Amino acid sequence: MLADTLAAIRAADPVAIAEARAFQDRLTKPRGSLGVLEDVAVRLAGAAGVCPPPLPAPAALAIFAADHGVHAAGVTPWPQEVTVQMVANFLAGGAVANAFAAQAGVTVTVVDVGVAADLPDAPALVKRKVGYGTADLSRGPAMTVDQAVRAMEAGITVARDLVAGGARCLITGDMGIANTTASAALISVFTGADPAEVTGRGTGIDDETYERKVGIVREALRVNGLDGGPLGSSASEALRALAAVGGFEHAALAGFILGGAAARVPVLLDGVIAGAAALVAAALDPSALDHCVAGHRSAEPGHAAALARLGLRPLVDLELRLGEGTGALLAHPVLCAAVRVMHEVATFDSAGVTEKPV
Repeated sequence: MLADTLAAIRAADPVAIAEARAFQDRLTKPRGSLGVLEDVAVRLAGAAGVCPPPLPAPAALAIFAADHGVHAAGVTPWPQEVTVQMVANFLAGGAVANAFAAQAGVTVTVVDVGVAADLPDAPALVKRKVGYGTADLSRGPAMTVDQAVRAMEAGITVARDLVAGGARCLITGDMGIANTTASAALISVFTGADPAEVTGRGTGIDDETYERKVGIVREALRVNGLDGGPLGSSASEALRALAAVGGFEHAALAGFILGGAAARVPVLLDGVIAGAAALVAAALDPSALDHCVAGHRSAEPGHAAALARLGLRPLVDLELRLGEGTGALLAHPVLCAAVRVMHEVATFDSAGVTEKPV
């Protein structure tokens, strides 16, 4: 499934990009006056291969949930059972992501890809469990490569199912206590940045816990043989790094991104967890990034490093660090507005408006 998905991904269409840029210049507004919104609309046209691009609605949020063995290393004061409890909260509609999704008219699907407990059936819960949490990445690989691929294929399947159900935009979400530690490790590996530069305070930790967290990330890179600088460009190296220091939700999100790209449906990325996953997806196929939009910039320092490496500019920057898909959900109306301009705004010719002399 992973190989077939990668084979289906196409780079942005340069003809559609050129048409979209020229079309933007004919709309009844000064050229370039909508700034980044014009760039976003052109980007989506290239991804879809048509001008104007389809409206990125309806949208679907997938929250991939998993636990992490590195929790035992004391990188967060939050107990691991919070992952299970928050899954129940999502399913009951009581989380911030639910509130933002309702505001944006976005459906919410929760995917158990690696929660360390058996979850009861629920209408909005998809069970794709690969394992009951990862192993401690600071003592060896968090997953086997086979597990990482299975988690990626779980994400691909969810993306396919949501698109088949009518979604025209996929939004990344995540839940997993200690997942910012794994994110920092992945970002350090794929960008070559020092762990101290890309490790943040996650859910809010004191100085002592923060120093321990940085040390754990360093140890994870050392024991897994990933402390030799930026990762190479081969797919096998990317998969090995993902298995070594990633989480089941990172792998699933990478697959989710690839699945959206293969379907030529835009993927709206959330924060640092999604950024780490996007680095994996881009390492497997750089063209997948043509189908991605950064919803926001997280307050986590690793996210800025990930976005810089990915070459993505966030739509909003509100100093969020919650995860769940919250930042991307807030950005979705902005994404829709950028495309709606191309569908509904008149051209100078059709409106009978005189253009500025060249």
